[in-house]
Amino acid sequence: MVASHRISSGGPWEESIGYSRATVAGPHVHVSGSTATVGGVLQHAGDAYGQTMVAFEVIAAALAEAGHALEDVVRTRMYLANAADMDAVGRAHGELFREIRPAATMLAGIEFINPEMLVEIEVDSYKA
Repeated sequence: MVASHRISSGGPWEESIGYSRATVAGPHVHVSGSTATVGGVLQHAGDAYGQTMVAFEVIAAALAEAGHALEDVVRTRMYLANAADMDAVGRAHGELFREIRPAATMLAGIEFINPEMLVEIEVDSYKA
């Protein structure tokens, strides 16, 4: 049997929608879609690069709680409102993962709940 547990950020939607910031299943951690929302306030409005970096800070915190780090990420999924933000989001991703090189997916044309959100990111990590 695989040991598992859930990690909560305490965000307002986790309970009402029924999800966790991250789930740990044995050596795997799956981090839910994360945005640049901190304390209920979107950071870096209009700045896709800034929003990406904050989203990765949120992700890194969830990974750390699970005993993982960005170095353990094996897959990223990036969802963008606008394809024009691909370079800014890709630059941020490259700064963090240039040496790690996880499998990655980037999709554009996503309509977010908050129209000021430009990017949402989810990751999977593995640590033997």
